[in-house]
Amino acid sequence: MRHLVGYGLLVWYLGFFVLMGLAPFDPQSWAFANILPLLFVGVLTMTHRRWPFSSASYVLLTVFLTLHTIGSHYTYAQVPFGLWLEESFELPRNHFDRIVHFCFGLLFALPLHELFSRISGMAAWLRSGMVLITLVGLGGMWEILESWVTRIAHPELGLAYLGAQGDIWDAQKDMAATLYGALASLVIMAGAQKLTGTRLTITRERPVELPHAIDHCDKRQ
Repeated sequence: MRHLVGYGLLVWYLGFFVLMGLAPFDPQSWAFANILPLLFVGVLTMTHRRWPFSSASYVLLTVFLTLHTIGSHYTYAQVPFGLWLEESFELPRNHFDRIVHFCFGLLFALPLHELFSRISGMAAWLRSGMVLITLVGLGGMWEILESWVTRIAHPELGLAYLGAQGDIWDAQKDMAATLYGALASLVIMAGAQKLTGTRLTITRERPVELPHAIDHCDKRQ
C-alpha cells in the first residue's frame, strides 16, 4: 500500500512539475530553483525500497514540493495567492514565500524525525532538537544558495531577484518561519503521541531471544 501511495505521489509531482514548467515567468529562475528539488525527488525514488518513509511523510514532502513548484513558476513575489492575501489584508508584501518557508519546517519535521529514529538511538527529546537544528540549518543553506544564484544569474537585480521585496531582514524572517513551522509540527506530533499512546519511532526487527532457562537446557542436551 505504501508503495502505491508513493508511486501515485511521484506521478502527481512529475505531472504538476511539467505543467508548471511550460511557461514560467522567469525560465532561468525556474531552472535554478528546481535543481535541488529534482535531485531530492531522485534520491527519494532510488532509496524508497531500502530506506522507506511512512506514507504520511511522503504526502507531506509532496505537498511541500508542490508549493515550491508553484512559487518557482510565478517567482515567489508574484504568486497570485500571495498577491490576493496582500490586497485583502493590506499587507506590505507578498507573503507566499514566508508561507512556504513555514511549511518547510512544518512538513519536513516528521520525515526527519523518522530518519533520525532509524539511524540513531538518541532519546526522543534530543531527536526533536536535531530536527529543529537541521531544518533551520537547511533553511539558512537555502538562503546562501539563493544569494549565490543571484550573483551568477542576475547580479544586476540584486535584492529584487532574491524576492526580499524591500525587506532587509527577509533571510532572517524566512529562517524564523522555518523554525516556527518545525516547532508547530513537533507540538502536533507530541500531542498525537499523547492522544494515541504511540511512539514516534520506527521499530527495527530484532532476533528472537530464547529465555535463559530454555537456552541452558538446550546447551546441556
